[in-house]
Amino acid sequence: MRVLLVGGGAREHAMADAVSRSDRLDRFYGFMSNRNPGIARLTDSFQLGEESDAEGVAGYAAEVGADLALIGPEAPLAEGLGDVLREEGVAVFGPGAEDARIESDKAWAREFMKVNGISNSSGTAYPEFGVFEDAEGAANFMDEFGAPVAVKPAGLTGGKGVKTVGDQLDDLEAAKGYAAEVLEKEVGGKPQVVIEELLVGEEFTIQAFCDGSSVEPGPAVQDHKRAYEGDEGPNTGGMGSYSDADGLLPFLGREVYDEAVDVMEQTVDVLGDYVGVLYGQFMATSRGPVVVEYNCRFGDPEAMNVLPLLETDFLDVVESCVEGSAAETSYSAAASVVKYVVPPGYPTDPRAVELRVDEEAIREEGGRVFYASVNEEDGVLRTTTSRALAVFGSGPTVGEAEEISERCLRHVDGEFHCRHDVGKPSVIERKAGTVESA
Repeated sequence: MRVLLVGGGAREHAMADAVSRSDRLDRFYGFMSNRNPGIARLTDSFQLGEESDAEGVAGYAAEVGADLALIGPEAPLAEGLGDVLREEGVAVFGPGAEDARIESDKAWAREFMKVNGISNSSGTAYPEFGVFEDAEGAANFMDEFGAPVAVKPAGLTGGKGVKTVGDQLDDLEAAKGYAAEVLEKEVGGKPQVVIEELLVGEEFTIQAFCDGSSVEPGPAVQDHKRAYEGDEGPNTGGMGSYSDADGLLPFLGREVYDEAVDVMEQTVDVLGDYVGVLYGQFMATSRGPVVVEYNCRFGDPEAMNVLPLLETDFLDVVESCVEGSAAETSYSAAASVVKYVVPPGYPTDPRAVELRVDEEAIREEGGRVFYASVNEEDGVLRTTTSRALAVFGSGPTVGEAEEISERCLRHVDGEFHCRHDVGKPSVIERKAGTVESA
């Protein structure tokens, strides 16, 4: 099988690593906007270019004779790259633009859930919400609602556009101001803002392989969005994440996990032809799992937690999905912890720097490194102003996996920032207490 991977981040590096382990692989190609050294070493050849350039990607796919394309990032999916490649006769693991709206258009996604009655055992599996194109309407909704809210741009913002009352926003007046700003500047590229009930509980993620009619869920993962330890500071694309050996989380029981999977199954059933990964981000609340948002691709960093633990041949699973036959997966019974290395000053005032990574020493520690937004030229690794690389550790418990990932960080030299508290027992215990009181 000739495989083309689109994307150059750490998520795609984890996907590339999974592809490279497959017995089905004949030739492997990459198309990415930056020269990710991890992907570059795993592929037979690659091309640099804009990942949403459908014509460029399709031309390269034809040049290398790709049988299958894996599309990692959300932007190319939202802009219809999957549709273009399918029209050119390439099998695609990733939804078309219409189904990708489940992520790319938050207003559409909320209305979709409401119209189709997506529910958990307690009732609706989504928060109370309103969609607005004018600031006055948004402000009136907040006044009538009279409780803390989340303000969300309707379009894609790289996980950094959501602000909530009591956190980034002091009160409802500040929320009204931010809603007006979102509309005026068309943050996320759409002239709409979504105002939602502020959910209380702990977030968790389930990533599922989808074949158009069913879902095959993986282990639950919890991401850490805040830039600084103790869950302080601005939101980021994700500073690190962890999963547990039983596929659940210390605060997440089997019943709530299964209920969340059922919500995802309802969603895919209504979509009808969704092929690829559906990422469900949920809040474990007193009324059961509630969808915070859906993504139309693997998470970053969550892909790095689960793909290294996948024991089933990755390309077998992908081919099953593409052919519309139910995929079956198995994962090793291990916990995992991923910690992101980011440039100094990230995310508010980041500076590009040089890093030195001893990959062999990291492997000797029992870990792995996944490269993100970096470029390698003449053997020198230089960051951009976004997340640079992630270290992965796994073990029988979250604590042991955390210790391995922390040891791996010692083999990354240079000036950088990292959340060392990801996966620490004290942090997990605090989160479990939050759920119990929700």
